[in-house]
Parts: sequence; C-alpha cells; structure tokens
Amino acid sequence: MLMNVYELTIQEKVSVAFEDLFFSAENKAALVQVLKEHTYLNELKKYGLHIDNKILLHGHTGCGKTTTAKGIATALKKQIMIVNLSNVVSARIGDTAKNLKALFDQAARLKAVLFLDEFDLLGKQRSDDDKDVGEMRRLVNSLIQEMDYMPADCLLIAATNHYEMIDTALLRRFQLKIKYDLPNRELLDAYYDKILEPFPEHMQQLHRKYDISYAEVRDYIHTAMKKRIIEELEQGVPVN
Repeated sequence: MLMNVYELTIQEKVSVAFEDLFFSAENKAALVQVLKEHTYLNELKKYGLHIDNKILLHGHTGCGKTTTAKGIATALKKQIMIVNLSNVVSARIGDTAKNLKALFDQAARLKAVLFLDEFDLLGKQRSDDDKDVGEMRRLVNSLIQEMDYMPADCLLIAATNHYEMIDTALLRRFQLKIKYDLPNRELLDAYYDKILEPFPEHMQQLHRKYDISYAEVRDYIHTAMKKRIIEELEQGVPVN
C-alpha cells in the first residue's frame, strides 16, 4: 500500500544533545569525525572529498543506536525523519520501493537525517521461492539507487540488531559501520550517575547491575525509583 511520508515517519520533537550520549572511545571518535565533516562540508567538497553520509549502526539492542541518530541530527541542526521499516514494507514490492523513494526524496528536500530502524527487514524478506528472491532483489536495487544518489548534505543512518542478515550489496554502500556492544563498567557507572542525579540523595544508593544495556539500566532505575517514591509518599514522608 502506498503511504504518504507523514504516515511513514514517527513524529518526534524531543532533541537529544550529542554531548549527553555515552559511547566507547572508538565509536565517539568516528562519530565526532562525521559531525566535523558535515560542519565543513562545503570546504571539503572544494577539494573533491566525499563526505560520509551513510552510516550503519549495528549490534546489541538498547545500547543507543536510536539516540545516536537523534544526537547527530541535533548537533547538525537537522530535522530527523525516524522510519520503522515495518511501516514501509508493503505486500507489493513495487509499492514498498515507491514508499522508500518518497522518504529519500523528502530527506533530500529537507537536507535531513533519515533514520531507518530495523534495517535488516530488507534482508529478512528473502525466501527460497525464486519469485520472492527476484522481487526482493529489485527492491534492494531500488534502495541501492536511492543511496547512491543521496545528496551529501543529508544523512542516512540505518540501525539493525542483525547485521548478518543484510544484503552484502547494501552493506557496501555504507561508508561507516559502527558496532554497539554492551557498555563496560566505567561507562555504565557514568550512566548510572547521570540517571540517578535528579533523585534525592538518599535514593541514589542503589545496587548497580552490570553487563546490561543502557536501556536496561534506565528501566531498572525508573522501576526502583517509582517504588521508593510511592513507598515514602504512603508513609507520609515528603519527597525532596
């Protein structure tokens, strides 16, 4: 089914400061370089240098792929178009290709960040049926064409938890592939400190779990804090 761009994107106005995000040193260096390239895009183009504007974020779920895309958009003062490919993929391959084209065209007009979540869906659609494989190949070719002609002043950021399922021809189009692993203890401690900071000091003494994602830390803290605050309110203790 053909859909308009508004239906294909998630409308969010909440910005995320890039400086507030948590990365490994290697990933942060790579992303800071991307920001610098786009900041000095016109100067670099004078020398025929190509800007990295197609980025694949892959790895463990809950480790910051979506917030990275939001942070990049905020840092570059660009609009972000957040797309879940499950909303785009149509029963008719031709309609899916048209939906994708509409998204890329809009991103080009707005010089926006186009964020495609669950990018592996394009790979998961393959089957052993020759007809299906042929249709998916045409869809992948359509996507490759859109990526190849994407203007330098907008960015494509794709995210997947299943890197191995993506068509290799698509993988080659990404100039930068960044893997997200579970954060180490140092990064998690910094994240715990940040999330706990707004709460009363006596509540900040919380058993810390490790070998989990940022999202799991956030959910763990929010669940614990809600329980503690409600308990104190029911006991008549003012929460400051």
